[in-house]
Amino acid sequence: MSSERLETPGRGAGFVDLVRSRFLLKLLVSKELKVRYRGSVLGLLWSYVKPGVQFVVFYVALGVFLNLEQSDSNPRGLPNYAIYLFSGIVLINFFTEALGNASRSIVGNGGLIKKIYLPRQLFPVASVWVSGVHFVPQILILLVACLFNGWRPGVLEVAAALGGFVIVGLLATGLGLLFGAVNVYFRDAENLVDMLLMIATWASPVLYSWVMVRNKLGETAFNLYQLNPITVGVETFHFAFWLPTTDGAEQIPPHLLSVWLPVGLAISAAVLLFGQFVFRRLEGRFAQEL
Repeated sequence: MSSERLETPGRGAGFVDLVRSRFLLKLLVSKELKVRYRGSVLGLLWSYVKPGVQFVVFYVALGVFLNLEQSDSNPRGLPNYAIYLFSGIVLINFFTEALGNASRSIVGNGGLIKKIYLPRQLFPVASVWVSGVHFVPQILILLVACLFNGWRPGVLEVAAALGGFVIVGLLATGLGLLFGAVNVYFRDAENLVDMLLMIATWASPVLYSWVMVRNKLGETAFNLYQLNPITVGVETFHFAFWLPTTDGAEQIPPHLLSVWLPVGLAISAAVLLFGQFVFRRLEGRFAQEL
């Protein structure tokens, strides 16, 4: 009698497959980049153009018209608001692109999934990696702007920035796995993701100061606000890139690095595990449903 264990057809080994199939993951990332810019004149330069236009619109609307930028006539505004704004935009753009593409990755690659077997979770993870490639030129622009404004990197600032990026990356991957799997069965998931992405920019202190939230909501509600991992990620980016360019008088959220950074990492890791659990439960019928 055979002692070999039977496994569900079409069901992978989870995160282990990412290590085993890392070369295939690299090929999928390269393929996505080539397909996305096929026939495009600017190509990868769109990674600069899109956030640049977004930054200009928000800066003029909020920094100039709504007086969020500090000036002689508005001493209560935020100093170096341009850097404050852009440091939040680059991170939120990474999240929105990663989650938006990952949630559509299984359906978008349905033709390939129906023809051959390969670890399904490679598709949403590859989408997150592609967003990481687009993140690099944006962060380089931010670094140059910070250096021109007197920023000098310290170990604490670098660690905070890496922590914030990991938080958002884990969250985007976990939600991408979750909605990518659910989207195969219920295409309404795409619309739900679009609504979440629309809210994401405004639900974190990308465009405004966290102090405004605390003053309006009070301490208890503000602590609930801080449970959003994207909020923690954006605040760590502000701590790492924007705060050193100011005179040091600006406030940071209480216990940001000692409490909220570990909490954000824990919540994002939990979302990643839950997303992988749901993905593995549903992936066995992807080919039939597609």
